[in-house]
Amino acid sequence: MAFQLHPQLQKDCIRLGRLELCQLLLMNDSQYPWFILVPEIGDIREIYQLTPTDRSLLQEESCQLAERLAGLFKADKMNVAAIGNLVPQLHIHHIVRYRLDKAWPAPVWGKFDAVPYTEHQLEELLPKIKTAFDDILTR
Repeated sequence: MAFQLHPQLQKDCIRLGRLELCQLLLMNDSQYPWFILVPEIGDIREIYQLTPTDRSLLQEESCQLAERLAGLFKADKMNVAAIGNLVPQLHIHHIVRYRLDKAWPAPVWGKFDAVPYTEHQLEELLPKIKTAFDDILTR
């Protein structure tokens, strides 16, 4: 089955580009720097369904993303998780957390309604992301 991004991810996220294996998405919730990796492989729900090579590549891309986000946003903690209870397509959340954020120390899922980015916020944020990921991100 050919890869197609799940409709809920299309609705909730802004596509930033592609790494070697995954699409990189920005969750459209300005309360937290929240990014999602989605392997571009059709009909995959779980990490164990990936080939060993793709599992390794997903791990590498996830670690690169988490490390760069932690530095870029000066995170107190990175939350990285593959939940998939509502969106079954394999996707990995990377959420920058701060001790003073609205949901701390609880998980962010379902805690508060999303607050979409304003156009001005995106104009400021997207160039920073492009600069931070320019060497690994394609459009």
